[in-house]
Amino acid sequence: MKYYKPTTSSRRGRTEPTDRIRVKPHLPLTIPAKASAGRNNTGRVTVRFRGGGQKRRIRVIDFKRDKWDMPGIVQSVEYDPGRSCRISLVKYSDGEMRYILHPEGLKKGRTVISSKSQAALHPGNSMPLNCIPGGTFVHNIEIIPGKGGKIARSAAGFAVIMSKDDIYAVLKMPSGEIRKVFAASQATIGRLDNIEHGSRKFGCAGAKRHTGRRPHVRGTAMNAVDHPHGGGRGRSHGGNVPRSPQGIPAKGFKTRNPKKASGALIIARRKKRK
Repeated sequence: MKYYKPTTSSRRGRTEPTDRIRVKPHLPLTIPAKASAGRNNTGRVTVRFRGGGQKRRIRVIDFKRDKWDMPGIVQSVEYDPGRSCRISLVKYSDGEMRYILHPEGLKKGRTVISSKSQAALHPGNSMPLNCIPGGTFVHNIEIIPGKGGKIARSAAGFAVIMSKDDIYAVLKMPSGEIRKVFAASQATIGRLDNIEHGSRKFGCAGAKRHTGRRPHVRGTAMNAVDHPHGGGRGRSHGGNVPRSPQGIPAKGFKTRNPKKASGALIIARRKKRK
């Protein structure tokens, strides 16, 4: 991490990673990101405290890794404004270029490959979970085979293979949850890069605004018409339990849809039930 000298009050608390990536992206694999400012198609705010920020071009990432048994050479390691981890530009032997998530230890000039059978256990190689030995760090894991990776895709993210059978593989998730995943699901070897992402300190409000984040306002500072905690005299929340702006309790209220939940595949939850 880079620690700035306290030349101003905002510089005093500012830190950022030293490995700043200054590589121009491969434009055919980018799309413009439309700024929605947290609003849906009707113009109603559905995500609060969003808006502004720098214009971005989102990189198209290959989460499926379906270039089977075709080696690709890493051309560059780049920054992606749409995610916290780094990405790698890979050129395959047929000339096609694709972006993949960049694991720790993968360097420019290295070769990566995707296979439906056993392949070398090198960072960046992709294969089914039933071909990966237990205790291996994996990322970009599919929940449903063929649908693309959904699990462990952020900076420093990884899951650990604990055991396997003919149908399921047992994984320890980044949250600490232990659950089953289909053994035929594709996963990528290694732990994702940019490990110090969580240690970054913006130092001032302006740096946060550049990321598209607007000031976060407390519910108790609002009027009663705007939030269940608003109104009253002084710092009072009116005797309400902590709630969201829509009135949903924030502590101890289940919001998971039981029809869509995959609780049958969860062996140990990340939080122990009382």
